[in-house]
Amino acid sequence: MTVPISLSSFDAVFPDADAFLLDQFGTIHDGERPYPGALAAMMRARAAGKRIFILSNSGKRAAPNRTRLEKLGFPAESYDGFLTSGEVVWQMLADRRLPGLSAARRVLVLSRGADKDTLAGLDLERTEDPATADLIVLLGSEADRIGLDAYRARLEGPASRGIPCLCGNPDRLMVLSDGGVGPAPGKIAEIYAAMGGPVIWIGKPHAAIYEAAFVALRGMVGHDIARNRIWAVGDSLDHDVAGAAAQGCRSILVTTGILAGSTPADIAAEMTRHAVTPNAILPRFA
Repeated sequence: MTVPISLSSFDAVFPDADAFLLDQFGTIHDGERPYPGALAAMMRARAAGKRIFILSNSGKRAAPNRTRLEKLGFPAESYDGFLTSGEVVWQMLADRRLPGLSAARRVLVLSRGADKDTLAGLDLERTEDPATADLIVLLGSEADRIGLDAYRARLEGPASRGIPCLCGNPDRLMVLSDGGVGPAPGKIAEIYAAMGGPVIWIGKPHAAIYEAAFVALRGMVGHDIARNRIWAVGDSLDHDVAGAAAQGCRSILVTTGILAGSTPADIAAEMTRHAVTPNAILPRFA
């Protein structure tokens, strides 16, 4: 296994980079506050002519995420573009691009907290009754509050009927407000699949979100950026790093977020378990 480079500063890779696909939760902020130095690092990259494109597995659409970033202290000028898996889900539903879902009308949306944007403007009906749903859209998890068994019980019926589940956030772990981690939507989707339900995955490490990001980057610069000049930065080996590798991009693993408190031996074991290695490791994005 290739040994990743140990970095002391984000700037060290600037000579080899034209653009960055930057994760948000666990990388530039913890959901409540920015990580020290993150905003300054983003501004240095932009001043050096690098494109900063935030690529997030958030199940919410891009607009509410931008608003949240602004409130956290990340102004619009600190990045060039923003794409969430929730936005890709909305566009796919709008375009009816998902195979076998053209007849879907009643949608059970599973999110964290209130969600008003997922079906906005779409010819779809929201239902809270799993027995009437002909599509599950899984965007957020409250498993830290209600437990995974509650999801298992609620989704057993749709899974047994073969109702497709569109998972718009493949993350298996999420950073909680107390600094701990809890089960994320990807874990719920795995349970759904284990019960026999079909799952369609949208978000890192799967291809659709990257394809949309590359199209957006091409629109910004007027040409395709060589994949090895695009670096993904994130705290997840099986999402940020594996997704980048599959697309021919390079990657930086930050040891914040879900990796906070991990030792070098822990991270090495995780690299072996996921069979993926980042090009570089940075203690924190700064």
